[in-house]
Amino acid sequence: MPLPQAEVGPLIALTGASGFVGRHLVRELATRGNRVRILTRRDPVNQAWRDVDLEVVPGTLGDVAALRELVTGADAVVHLAGLIKAVNTAQFMAVNRDATRALAQATQRYAPHAQFLQVSSLAAREPTLSAYAASKAAGEQAALEVLGRQATVLRPPAVYGPGDLETLIFFQLAEYRTVWVPGNPAARMALIHVGDLVTAIADLLASTPTGAICAVADAQPAGYRWQEILAAAARAVGNHNPRFRRLPRWPLVLAARCGDLGRRLGYPKMLNTEKLRELLHQDWSLSAAEQAESPKFSPRYDLAAGFGTAVAWYRQTGWLADRDRS
Repeated sequence: MPLPQAEVGPLIALTGASGFVGRHLVRELATRGNRVRILTRRDPVNQAWRDVDLEVVPGTLGDVAALRELVTGADAVVHLAGLIKAVNTAQFMAVNRDATRALAQATQRYAPHAQFLQVSSLAAREPTLSAYAASKAAGEQAALEVLGRQATVLRPPAVYGPGDLETLIFFQLAEYRTVWVPGNPAARMALIHVGDLVTAIADLLASTPTGAICAVADAQPAGYRWQEILAAAARAVGNHNPRFRRLPRWPLVLAARCGDLGRRLGYPKMLNTEKLRELLHQDWSLSAAEQAESPKFSPRYDLAAGFGTAVAWYRQTGWLADRDRS
């Protein structure tokens, strides 16, 4: 039976609905009684949405007519879509900066009273690390230049949870007796479970936009050391007595250079020299000044509970073997 969506409920226009965070956000918004309209290249087929009454606008971020149809009559626009790997800087900028500007301009013209929430990335805080980070920072600037206080930018740190394949490798590595720890032991990384992130997004939509750039994390915004993260991942997969060893830099550099070669040949890879700089950056923690002001938001997932949901999904879908090591 479809989730109830009152005819007078707020209409939320959403890009990036088919992505990892978007799939969870659609359901969160619908559960709260919002009407949800999504932009998509193809008809959405998602078991998690089988009881959600969606409005679907076929098209892409480069389709001006589709953007107009997406935002017209919307009470809020949530921009989740973005490019996370590309063969060059121009590709990143075309999507993460220029398409963001186009969506903001469509909102300004066809939904002048709508709140605009851009879900960016904490990487935008360090735009010199990579073309991706620079393009996310440029996209933030584009949205704020067009919409000013009508827009809010949210920078999540690393997001994990059921449905995410980008963080799967850390759980796979955590299954071994020897768990290799990358980076500087003093480096810190903030995290957030996808369930908490979509809750924070929905809460922000219920507040007044301020033209601010803010961030959100779990209950430990100061972040975690790499060994803490991998130890929690090991416990989640049932590896209770791992040996931790610091990973030498050269295997990561070699893998990154292979990724660089793939980009030059037209096959973008997630790991390349720029992404390695992001991965090994010393400080992905959040300061108090960066954190979103949302009196309603209270993270539900610590690492143990959050990693548990991720591992359960990986095992259900066959990405991880179902076993317990003592």
